[in-house]
Amino acid sequence: MESKYQAYTPDSNGIIPYSDNDHAIWNILYQQQINLIKECGSSAYLLGMEKLNLPHDKIPQPKLISRTLYQETGWVVEPVPALIDFNYFYNLLAQKKFPAASFIRSKEELKYLKEPDIFHEIFGHCPMLTNSDFASFVHKVGLFGVNLPKEYQPMLGRLFWFTVEFGLIQEDSSLKAYGAGILSSQTETSYSLHSNTPQRHKLDLIKLLRTPYRYDELQKNYFIIESYNELYNLVNQDLLITFNAVKEMGLLPNLHLC
Repeated sequence: MESKYQAYTPDSNGIIPYSDNDHAIWNILYQQQINLIKECGSSAYLLGMEKLNLPHDKIPQPKLISRTLYQETGWVVEPVPALIDFNYFYNLLAQKKFPAASFIRSKEELKYLKEPDIFHEIFGHCPMLTNSDFASFVHKVGLFGVNLPKEYQPMLGRLFWFTVEFGLIQEDSSLKAYGAGILSSQTETSYSLHSNTPQRHKLDLIKLLRTPYRYDELQKNYFIIESYNELYNLVNQDLLITFNAVKEMGLLPNLHLC
């Protein structure tokens, strides 16, 4: 997939030159999501939103967000071009640098965008990176992805997709969302928790690794965790053993790979 967007380049001070129109689009997206996340977002995500204190009327500079993230968990936001490859992406995660595409979508794509933009990266991902267990999990995923043989890359991509992007968590009697692909999407936020269409599974690594997904439609499958420590423990085991087992079973192909 190629991007039709042109990412901004930060200046010598690390500031991205967003336009008034860019800020207006951020405001629209923020206003349409803020009440949804209060109902549907996990407690860790909502606490992260409080810590970041994102402005509603302008795109926050990654440099500013990085100060808070670094104080909380040692992470920073790294502005990148619209789309980057597997190795670049996971090498950044291994350095506790979260890659953030520096453009924002057009008004024509307010409801749905096939690729991540700065709203998805900041509003969707960064609040969860203030949580130490979750941030440690993402870091471990990054370390595992560095120099990972190409044959295993789709499996790691699925692990990231069904957790960091589209993960659900059981909080007491309520099901909540922590995945950025859910919490930055007006349609997917309610759909993921309330629709009768998708299947919702308790997290099972082998099942997850053999579940195809598409990036260009609402998800058909979600996986539920009970704690973020569960995710951290997942990557503390020998993932290559599990990956090899899944390889022997036959990896079900993705209809579209991100």
